[in-house]
Amino acid sequence: MVAAMLSFILFASFAVLIPGLQANIAEYDEFWLQRAEEARKDALEAYHPNPEEITEQFNTHVNEVFEGTNSTRRSLGEKRYTGPCRATNPIDRCWRCKKNWATNRKGLVKCVLGFGRKTTGGKRGKYYIVTDSSDNNVMAPKLGTLRHAVIQKKPLWIIFAHSMVIKLSQELIVNSHKTIDARGANVHIAYGAGITIQFVKNVIIHGLHIHDIVSEPGGTVRDSVDHMGFRTASDGDGISIFGSTNIWLDHLSMSNCQDGLIDAIQGSTAITISNSHFTHHNDVMLFGASDTFEGDKKMQVTVAFNHFGRGLVQRMPRCRWGFFHVVNNDYTHWLMYAIGGSQHPTIISQGNRFIAPPNVAAKEVTKRDYATQDVWKNWTWRSEGDIMMNGAFFVQSGNPSKKRPYSKKDMIKAKPGTFVTRLTRFSVGATDGARGTSSLAIAVGVPSQGLHLIRQVVDGWQDVKALYCTSENLWQKKVLFGFW
Repeated sequence: MVAAMLSFILFASFAVLIPGLQANIAEYDEFWLQRAEEARKDALEAYHPNPEEITEQFNTHVNEVFEGTNSTRRSLGEKRYTGPCRATNPIDRCWRCKKNWATNRKGLVKCVLGFGRKTTGGKRGKYYIVTDSSDNNVMAPKLGTLRHAVIQKKPLWIIFAHSMVIKLSQELIVNSHKTIDARGANVHIAYGAGITIQFVKNVIIHGLHIHDIVSEPGGTVRDSVDHMGFRTASDGDGISIFGSTNIWLDHLSMSNCQDGLIDAIQGSTAITISNSHFTHHNDVMLFGASDTFEGDKKMQVTVAFNHFGRGLVQRMPRCRWGFFHVVNNDYTHWLMYAIGGSQHPTIISQGNRFIAPPNVAAKEVTKRDYATQDVWKNWTWRSEGDIMMNGAFFVQSGNPSKKRPYSKKDMIKAKPGTFVTRLTRFSVGATDGARGTSSLAIAVGVPSQGLHLIRQVVDGWQDVKALYCTSENLWQKKVLFGFW
């Protein structure tokens, strides 16, 4: 009965959404109407009726990492680690220090946890190598550019031939079944528009530096190989997730965007944000943008192993309507508050470390908007195993003894906040994940000795044309891009 009611609410909400919130789409033509309907169905399919089950699965993985060890040492004040590769949380242990990760890039899909756990990105597709940092033609993107890669309709695993700074002239509109994998290269999306994930599903973004994003005036932009449309001015978000499902954002470094760093709104769900580093920004994360859009009751987001660092003000995250698992993050800086919300979201905060700012008026971790205490006292906001420092405090609400859909004996707690530094120290932010291998070789997924090994590790070898390389010059001019 509850599931049926939520389905009706989501359907009605999307019907209201189309004429009401344009999402930078100047005209909802048949293309976008079809995508919106598909997104509604995807959200219904991705929604988990017992979200606590997913939080406990996540916590089980965290505890397994620490089996056999009782170390709770914190590394505050220690010098930057320069030793061999280490991975101290379950997502990173799945891939980061394995010697063959570069030749098994698609193995990354086995590592995602939380509500975005079913995300596979471009696993079923070929590799696409980005070699050109330009973004000069948004209506006919050049082969070898990131924009050309993300508008393709087929699944793709997108990697980078070398480090680059990409200044987007208009928002980058990503299609379904894509992985943007920057491991092995130092890739910045900066000084232009941001990334838009709109009415699509199954997207992984890993290892990017996203900063200094600005609003662009809009115009005609190609959003698929067979469609282009007029976009209104972009908001200046780093990453905007709109009506999309099964999204995993991992190992991102984000700062200083004109609007939000990450916005997930209008029916988006099944999202995991992990191992990322956020600095120098006001509105960090917004989950649900409207107090009237009940479709966000199905929003389910995991925020895990992230570092909320210097220069942050608020919204880490700011939530509406849905269910949010905030687990084992390190909150070392905020100016106003850390976690906020309205419209009775469920927020489960587990094993985080909160270090309050010096300002006495900003010690409270939480902030409720547009509701009096007699209303918000019924919202489920729980703090379990969090560590509070420098006077930080979390105002809980809701019934702590509320009956769960399964026995409490089956529930495994997240690691307490004393473990946070260890869980995040070797993970947060963009990283190549390996030592002793050239960035170019990592980007391609082969040792720098030669391209002949590509036959063993790259899909679609028969589609690669005019290949030639030496150990001194891995790529020749004829091999600057490809669907692998």
